[in-house]
Amino acid sequence: MGKHLFRSSPPPEKQTAHQSLAETAVQECMRDITTVISKWTSSSDEFLFSTNSRSEAAEFVEVVRHLHSTMHRLVAVSPSSEKLIYAQNLMQSAMNLLESEFHRVLKENKQYLHPESVSLRSCRSSRRFSTSTVTSISDSEDEGGSYEENAAADEHRFSGGDSDAMDDLKMIADCMISTGYAKECVNVYKTVRRSIVDETLHNLSVERLTLHQIQKMDWEILEPKIKSWLQAAKLAVRKLFFGERILADHVFSSSTNIVEASFTDITQEGALALFAFPEHAAKIKKLSPEKMFRFLDMYESLANLFVEIESIFYFDSAAAVRSQVINSLAKLGDAVRFMMNDFETAIQKEASKTLIVGGGVHPLTRYVMNYLSFLADYDESISVIFENWQLTVPSPLPESLFISGGGDDAHPEDLYSSPVSKRIAWVILLTLCKIDGKAQPYKDVALSYLFLANNLQYVVVKVRSSNLRLLLGDDWVVKHEAKVNQYAEKFEKLAYGKVLTSLPENPAEKITPEEARALFARFNDEFEAAYRKQISWVIPDPNLRDRIKISLSQKLMLVCTEFYEVNRFALGGDAFNARYTPEDIGNYLSDLYFGSRGSGSSSTTTGSGSGTGSTTTGKSRGGRSH
Repeated sequence: MGKHLFRSSPPPEKQTAHQSLAETAVQECMRDITTVISKWTSSSDEFLFSTNSRSEAAEFVEVVRHLHSTMHRLVAVSPSSEKLIYAQNLMQSAMNLLESEFHRVLKENKQYLHPESVSLRSCRSSRRFSTSTVTSISDSEDEGGSYEENAAADEHRFSGGDSDAMDDLKMIADCMISTGYAKECVNVYKTVRRSIVDETLHNLSVERLTLHQIQKMDWEILEPKIKSWLQAAKLAVRKLFFGERILADHVFSSSTNIVEASFTDITQEGALALFAFPEHAAKIKKLSPEKMFRFLDMYESLANLFVEIESIFYFDSAAAVRSQVINSLAKLGDAVRFMMNDFETAIQKEASKTLIVGGGVHPLTRYVMNYLSFLADYDESISVIFENWQLTVPSPLPESLFISGGGDDAHPEDLYSSPVSKRIAWVILLTLCKIDGKAQPYKDVALSYLFLANNLQYVVVKVRSSNLRLLLGDDWVVKHEAKVNQYAEKFEKLAYGKVLTSLPENPAEKITPEEARALFARFNDEFEAAYRKQISWVIPDPNLRDRIKISLSQKLMLVCTEFYEVNRFALGGDAFNARYTPEDIGNYLSDLYFGSRGSGSSSTTTGSGSGTGSTTTGKSRGGRSH
């Protein structure tokens, strides 16, 4: 063993040679470094890491690295060498210079190193080198205008600065980390970058609000803050936090641990404040159905950003940020379910007794269908929110509401497997149930069927023209359109039954002039009574109005025209007993169902009816968009 130890130790003369070589190498490095330090610390106008001196900066960094390695060699052969003390002092001076340059580059290139600018360049680089759709989070859809337009605008906004700044920072960081001065480098980086993140969040109107502060706010104050948050969240994730990740990844690429520690330290506080806002807002005490869409906006925004947030904050140390986003999504979902339940309860409790003049569309129908059509625009979000939410349907429900087709009743539980479709169908069914009840007080049965037809038509049109159609399906639309036609047919039969039966079924049958006069008189009276009664009735939907008018015109004209032509010559001068000729009937029908209360001759009423119709229809359309 002694022999082995002796053989493993270098002979004294060889050890002296190693010491001499190491000291010489240290001496050379010290000389080179001293020259550079003297030059750049004495100059106040020029800097080491600048365009004109970048090659010298790279050489300086290499010499510093070399000094560090030769110092290790010298320690190994001569731990007590005086050269080590001088070398260490010089290394400290070199690090001071690099630290000063690191701070200066960060501060002087603030615009160029702004997270938005960094993310923009990354996005542009991805587009330049990709011939297909770029799937990275930096290539998210631009808000307003083309990518090129936005890029040009942002490039102008963040113009200025050294295009080599990021590489300079990386060069300095690599050197300081490899020589044992990582802490000093990271501290400078975190101080400067945290102030930029805080300033950017402040400019985005992100406030660090507590749950108590938010709960004390009136909705008129909170709603604008939600709108502001919606814009801030996208910009913060896709530009601010993403840009900071790119910069940290680049500058500290030599150490994943430093990337994680620095990025988390810089962004976590601001990220938690940003992502906690939806959770706090969802806990306000006065949640009501009309507020739901703001909460759905926040849910949709967070859900759309979640993959990007996970990618940016994937470090273990950033788990709190990811958890906060998940908690906010959960609380927003709870709030939406609460407001949806409140909405359904409000429909069930709606007990207004006021009859809608003219049998038009009830405000409840308008409100519910407008609400649901807006809700359907969030189909992806509500599909997740309603996924495991059990629907409880009370019974019994009016049999008239179940539309048979193919042996299946149109009950939400039976028709749909999707929780969203099931719930939407149930709310519509619930609304139609209320409308069915509101039709009962009409004293005129024909008007009650017109009321039902108008309201169901409004429902069908809303479903057909919105995302509700995707949720309920074409079969739902077809079946309910058939139900509208049933209501319309019953209305026609009840409203004009006496008019149609006032003339004989066979108009060509020979009758005496006295019988013809009596039939004409009866027809005149019945038609006039029907017309005067219905002059104030309304059919807001132009398609339904035209269908009913055409149907009535065909039925009345078919009977009236032939009877009139057969008998008017036989009556001679008494033919004028027919106050309503076939042409008059067509004119009078065209005047109906605009809600006009006017009366007068055929031509006058037709004119006034047309004008009133266009005005009333305009009001109706305006009401639908509330």
